[in-house]
Amino acid sequence: MYVIGTAGHVDHGKSTLITALTGINPDRLKEEQEREMTIDLGFAWLTLPDGEQVGIVDVPGHRDFIENMLAGVGGIDAVLLVVAADEGVMPQTSEHLAILDLLQIPAGLVVLTKIDLIDDPSWLDLVEGDIHTLLRGTVLQEAPFVRVSARTREGLPELLSALGALLQNRPPRPDLGRPRLPVDRVFSMAGFGTVVTGTLLDGRLAVGDEVEILPSGRKGRIRGLQTHKEREETAVPGSRTAVNLSGINLQDIRRGEVVTRPGQYTPSRRIDVRFHLLPNASGSLRHAQEAKLFLGTSETVAMVRLLGSDVLEPGQEGWLQLELEQPVLALRGDHFILRRPSPSETLGGGLVVDPQPKARVRRFDQAVIQRLESLLQGSPTEVLLQAGLTLGPSALKQVVQRSRLDPQAAQAAIDEAISSGQLIALEEGPLTPTADLLVLAQQSWAQLTGQVSRILDAYQQEFPLRRGIPREELKSRLKLSALVFHAVLKRWIREGMLVEHATLVATPGHTLHFNEEQSAAIQRLLDKFAKAPYAPPAVKECQAEVGEEVFKALIEAEELMPVSAEVVFRKADYLKMVEQVRATILQRGQITLAETRDLFQTSRRYIQAFLEHLDASGITVRQGDFHKLK
Repeated sequence: MYVIGTAGHVDHGKSTLITALTGINPDRLKEEQEREMTIDLGFAWLTLPDGEQVGIVDVPGHRDFIENMLAGVGGIDAVLLVVAADEGVMPQTSEHLAILDLLQIPAGLVVLTKIDLIDDPSWLDLVEGDIHTLLRGTVLQEAPFVRVSARTREGLPELLSALGALLQNRPPRPDLGRPRLPVDRVFSMAGFGTVVTGTLLDGRLAVGDEVEILPSGRKGRIRGLQTHKEREETAVPGSRTAVNLSGINLQDIRRGEVVTRPGQYTPSRRIDVRFHLLPNASGSLRHAQEAKLFLGTSETVAMVRLLGSDVLEPGQEGWLQLELEQPVLALRGDHFILRRPSPSETLGGGLVVDPQPKARVRRFDQAVIQRLESLLQGSPTEVLLQAGLTLGPSALKQVVQRSRLDPQAAQAAIDEAISSGQLIALEEGPLTPTADLLVLAQQSWAQLTGQVSRILDAYQQEFPLRRGIPREELKSRLKLSALVFHAVLKRWIREGMLVEHATLVATPGHTLHFNEEQSAAIQRLLDKFAKAPYAPPAVKECQAEVGEEVFKALIEAEELMPVSAEVVFRKADYLKMVEQVRATILQRGQITLAETRDLFQTSRRYIQAFLEHLDASGITVRQGDFHKLK
């Protein structure tokens, strides 16, 4: 599942194009429809020809609403840069492109709209040439072009096809087990209460989860989830998600806050960043200057502390420490934008390098600059963890090879990652750069652990009369190799998260749940076994009494012991028979079928099945008419 956004100058047909593609008008506000101009973020969705679902964030193009645009483009996987054929490149085309480049939006298409207004094909070529010049050196310099008319629908099938090809090889959003949903819209629905929307990142959210709203710290619970107006029990990373919250009032949450799980993140009032001042900025950036910070869907005023210099000139890069008027949720590697408050102007943007600096740093301390340079490049431990996260469950030596660390640095990184719990050893043994032992990044381990919990909970709810899920079925659902599954299963069992019952796996404390009617039927059946323990009811009679599902459950619970397709004993009676046969053979050296029948005062039908089962189980061995201990 992917999310795309629009970008481009006002009145270049972004909303009209989305309506033509999806049948949904993203301009939801009355004022937008009256003025025929997007003011705030709009949302829609579509299904591509290959079946891929795509969420769409439509942004305003007017310069007065550029800050609303910034709240919508941070979480997208690709962008449609829309340029009207009759006007070509305009001021907000350039500004939007600069923002996309600063945010490093990973993919995009250039959509030349309103081609029905142009009679001369050479004019379209000329406009495309201007756009190519504008894109040179940006993230969209290799973007494909599609010519469309939303009015006549010319080019729309080609646009959908190009979008499918663009997203086909995009990697899915990672599930790190640490969900965060930057809120871009807040509203109330009658009968439901507070609802927020956003693009879910870094983990899953499920109905019933307790959540924390940052930076306010308010806590609530997820009452319901929707993606593209379809109810979901679980929302996945990369999806446009609507969250119905209980315990949080409408006035207690706003755009820019983030829905997370309690205790997983800490808001920041100060962040260290790498910043690029746009070449066409109207002036330099100076120390102690105020600017507006846009991060995710949040907006706050920041006081700029320039590190290592007093001024940055247009086109230059530098280190900043931003002291924030309001706390934000920032993570290392997040992209941000800075704008001049007045006159309003996009200054530039960059990367969060340290989201939690310990204190206000000395501006010209070379050690501070060196530390930030190291963080930007990534410490050996971070490089190792990134390699582990990319590879998934892998041999430690493969992770080291992927990280390209020398043996000494690799060993130090391994020790730090293991001791801090950021790298999980799935097998026991010496953890060296050449070890074949399986390891997994903590984020992936948390994701896998959450996945197995969800699978078991769902399975045990669906099949309350089963003692657990078959081990092979669990392996198949987790899509793990036999080697990895064996290793993670052993660790889960060692940690007490799972228990095994022969070939079945369950959560500790899981018991079979029989209703009142089933319990009564079970008691009637067991009474029949008690009256004739060595001539018990046949399998079909048992199934008729309690039903096939309950009969299977009694076998899994080891109440009953089938010895053939037709004969079943109570487990306690079966064990007693085995001991008596064993004692008799030890005394006499052997036993016949007739002697066994007489020993238990029953018929040949039961004893023949019983003795054949002992032979098949390796307890006895048949020699002619005699059975001896094996």
